[in-house]
Amino acid sequence: MDMFKESSWVLMAMPFYAAAIIIEVVASNVVSKKVYTFRGVMENIYLSATNMILDILIRGAALWVLSTAFQVSFVHWSGGAVYWFALLMGEDFIYYWLHRVDHRCRLFWAVHVTHHSSMEFNLTTGFRSSVFQPLYRFLYFVPLALLGFQPMDIFLMYSMTQLYGLMIHTQLIRKLGFFEWFMVTPSHHRVHHGSNANYLDKNYGMVFIIWDRLFGTFTPETEDIKYGLNKPHNATGAVSLITHEWKQLAEDVGRSARWTDKVKCIIGPPDWVTNKGKKKG
Repeated sequence: MDMFKESSWVLMAMPFYAAAIIIEVVASNVVSKKVYTFRGVMENIYLSATNMILDILIRGAALWVLSTAFQVSFVHWSGGAVYWFALLMGEDFIYYWLHRVDHRCRLFWAVHVTHHSSMEFNLTTGFRSSVFQPLYRFLYFVPLALLGFQPMDIFLMYSMTQLYGLMIHTQLIRKLGFFEWFMVTPSHHRVHHGSNANYLDKNYGMVFIIWDRLFGTFTPETEDIKYGLNKPHNATGAVSLITHEWKQLAEDVGRSARWTDKVKCIIGPPDWVTNKGKKKG
């Protein structure tokens, strides 16, 4: 029944999301601002489908881990509005750190890079998934289960926040006034997808921007944005689209002179090799 609740929420939301995409396509053409290409949309669908299949395959193991943690919880909720609000805040806080680690650790950046590798930014970019993230994402939510939140409620809340996250991938909505102070808005998330020097590794939040404000990673949108990666990938095939950063990581590890450099290459930030770690000569 709980699994059905999560699936029902997604199914109910998808027609509205599809309608929003159609509106964005039409509106962008009206204002002569081309934000979609056929290839880009096909890549996004492919990455989303691959991620979804893996998520389904790993769901049983993820549910077992969270259920085991839930069984030893000493916290008991009675449900209601406070329960759901606490879960929303807790999950969004944890997602902030998951997202930040994905950007600042090369190993996890190799997973997350697929979401940022497109030079386009539109509503379909929202489901341009980090394909292998389901393999470890659920581990971040173990503390929520230990705090007495039902595992299926954790999955449901994640789906709901992700649907919100899809809708902020748009160039057509500019500023949202008062909401810019505490919500993640399209403006904030455009910054996150920018490869501009001032925008790198900023605005990690999914629903609330308050975590970025608290932990020093917030930057407002103040200049035109260049989307995509600083070093565009040359991946052309279905497999290389997912694995190109893994290949580059393996090459960088191989070129590193010392074993300590090899470790730093893997767990350090993505730019560590560029700045310090390449073998000279």
